[in-house]
Amino acid sequence: MAENPFKDIPGTTLFDAEQSRKGYHLNMFCMSLMKAEGREAFKADEGAYLDRWPMTAEQKAAVIARDWNGMLALGGNIYFTSKIAATDGLSFQQIAAMMSGVSQADYAAMMLAGGRSIEGVRSKKGDA
Repeated sequence: MAENPFKDIPGTTLFDAEQSRKGYHLNMFCMSLMKAEGREAFKADEGAYLDRWPMTAEQKAAVIARDWNGMLALGGNIYFTSKIAATDGLSFQQIAAMMSGVSQADYAAMMLAGGRSIEGVRSKKGDA
């Protein structure tokens, strides 16, 4: 199978079929947070609730640490992992800022100005 050309874009995790398979149980856990009983059980004992799902140890650790980028690298889908943020009372903009390594105010300003600049390195090969 040919190498995925999108893996060469710095800071980008493409949610494709491979990532979907890798993150299936992580994403199903996230979807369980759409129901009040799931949110309540998770808030009461995160570790015990996560143990109900056959996720990898790395996936569970990323959830506990609220490592948003880590969850995506481990197969999480941003729209599913945002259910964890909502359970924590965080907005999508707040987690996007965390994922970008900037303050929420700086993230909002960047997006209002048109998003990240496309200038500069666009390939990991060009960054070597």
